[in-house]
Amino acid sequence: MERICLFPGTFDPITLGHVDVINRAIPLFDKLVIGVGPNSSKQPMFSVYQRTEWIKNIFTLNPKIEVRGYEGLTIDFCKKINAHFILRGIRYISDFEYEKAIADMNRMLAPDIETIFLTCSPTYSTISSTLVRDVIRNKGNARMFLPAEVIY
Repeated sequence: MERICLFPGTFDPITLGHVDVINRAIPLFDKLVIGVGPNSSKQPMFSVYQRTEWIKNIFTLNPKIEVRGYEGLTIDFCKKINAHFILRGIRYISDFEYEKAIADMNRMLAPDIETIFLTCSPTYSTISSTLVRDVIRNKGNARMFLPAEVIY
């Protein structure tokens, strides 16, 4: 069985913290699908197209990575792409509490799909897309938090 993992998120925008988690997850799986999906509690700043293009450009040389937009339940998208793992990045204990609740719900919906948590490297633990968007909205320089491929 091919070990396919979905790393879902809004990636609005993708940050160096996301890239760190992705790079450390690549050796763990045969294929890592980065799913750019919705979050009902967030209003995106960048289009799904723009976000997927940035991610494709970042990982263009890695054949193990696929980038796709999706809608609906993450667990349904996992089934569609035959992913048996969901990857989630954790920065703080508060992230774990939130992510564990989602993982538990997903496990009830699909017991054969396992959620894997990777902690963020300390260098990137304070970076969040929400804070980066705030810097961008207020015309600040967010370059130190973003991969070079993210042009805004």
